[in-house]
Amino acid sequence: MAIDMGSASTIIAVRGRGIVVDQPSVVAVNKITGEVIAVGDEASKMQGREARDVSVIGPLIDGVVADFELTKEMLDHFVQEARSGISLVSRRAIMSVLSEMTQVEQRALLSAAEKARISRVFMIEEGQAAAIGAGVPIDDEHAAAVVDIGGGTMNVAVIVSGSIVASRGERLGSSDIDTAIMDRLRRHHGLTIGIPSAERIKLELSSAVSPEDPGRKLEVRGRDVTSGSPGAVDITAGEIYGVTAPITRRIAEEVRAMLTELAPEVAGDVFDRGVILTGGGALLDGLPQYLQKELNLYVRVADEPRYAIVRGLSQLFEEPLLLRRVARTEPHPLIDQDAAAFEA
Repeated sequence: MAIDMGSASTIIAVRGRGIVVDQPSVVAVNKITGEVIAVGDEASKMQGREARDVSVIGPLIDGVVADFELTKEMLDHFVQEARSGISLVSRRAIMSVLSEMTQVEQRALLSAAEKARISRVFMIEEGQAAAIGAGVPIDDEHAAAVVDIGGGTMNVAVIVSGSIVASRGERLGSSDIDTAIMDRLRRHHGLTIGIPSAERIKLELSSAVSPEDPGRKLEVRGRDVTSGSPGAVDITAGEIYGVTAPITRRIAEEVRAMLTELAPEVAGDVFDRGVILTGGGALLDGLPQYLQKELNLYVRVADEPRYAIVRGLSQLFEEPLLLRRVARTEPHPLIDQDAAAFEA
């Protein structure tokens, strides 16, 4: 299996079957018993409207394990769903990880995989997988730059011949826009809203460039901060643009900072080819145009950018020697060091 387990969603592809799981990375838990009630889509439906004894939790924060037990339960659930009665496919897996992930964070993910009964695991940096999944040839001798923007993290990577020559990871993603929107409404409109409402505002009004109609309004419902009663306010596209701008500016700064560290020949390749955007955050309205202006480089969005990482991981099934060379997984009992296992 190829597993892209992020803060916002978990996507799993099985060799020969394609993508079989694409669900939110959330778990619904009974507060009294601690029992897991629902995972993924079913848990997401409860978010913001939970029963009083239920809590909906995202066990991964900024791309790393925040709650080990819930991460284990969530991954086990998704793996069982991916199996669909074919037990052998779940014995081997390639997982994506943030380039800045520590060994402690990496071991937590490996332990979760072990609990989910995955016996052989290789871990590949997200940027590298995203580049391969975005169509960068593994044998390409010229450099290609990829910016992957997820829910809680972003990765900037430059690869040559399938290997990373420079990378940078940051705990910054499209979920930061949701948080900023919630904070804006609470501070300036006296209205508290939940994550689903913030997501809706982001999808309908948020833009990385100045909106054509800044006065376009959207009615938002929630709880009045002062009275505690139900309430509603109107918010405009112009106001949401002001909320989004600091986050897109930080994204551009991170990309620029990484590009300034490149060797001259690599920088020349990037100048010729530009930058590829992947991840769910790449779908933010106007982001390619904004980054193109800020970086003075051509910027394009990969086909189906949300699936770029899992596509790249899946392609590594067919390249066992490259997989063994680029895997960053440390020696661990559940890792099969013989990459030929993927040829089976």
